[in-house]
Amino acid sequence: MEVLDDTERVVLAQKSRNPMKVICGVLLLAWMPLAVAKNEKGYPKEKIAEFVVEKLDVTSMLAAIRLKREKGRKKTFGDYGYVTRKLDDKEAQVEAPQGHSQITISVLEENKSGIYACFNGQTQKPGSSQNQRVFLLTVKTGDGLLKGRESWKEFESCPVIGGSDSDGATDAYGGG
Repeated sequence: MEVLDDTERVVLAQKSRNPMKVICGVLLLAWMPLAVAKNEKGYPKEKIAEFVVEKLDVTSMLAAIRLKREKGRKKTFGDYGYVTRKLDDKEAQVEAPQGHSQITISVLEENKSGIYACFNGQTQKPGSSQNQRVFLLTVKTGDGLLKGRESWKEFESCPVIGGSDSDGATDAYGGG
């Protein structure tokens, strides 16, 4: 059985004079470039930590990094008034405006699924706890902001730290 490319399929459909096959073939050819463009997310190869700090929609992960939602159209660290204290290719440290908390972001891996990053949050209050999690950051919307969700993928360099008292016998990723 011979494998045909998309152009050959359209030509064969036209020869068969079946209008539905022609329409489907034309739609397939028109759709193919769009499918390819959608899969290319455009994550940078350099200065990834800077990209994360600028483009992360922190509202997608407020509770996990212990950030309180504020009224208005605030979405990024910059919108919330966070200041970047340390920045290199794979790591960034941002600090709250009053200096009460710091978040260290370490880029662990980048692949076609998105950017895996370790978020380590610390507050400067006495008796407060440290919180560390791995998040998968992806671009899903037209606004170009990264959305984060806690990852099931584990990294030795970013063990889970912190969590609520209700975790019980399960770990922070929901396993046993």
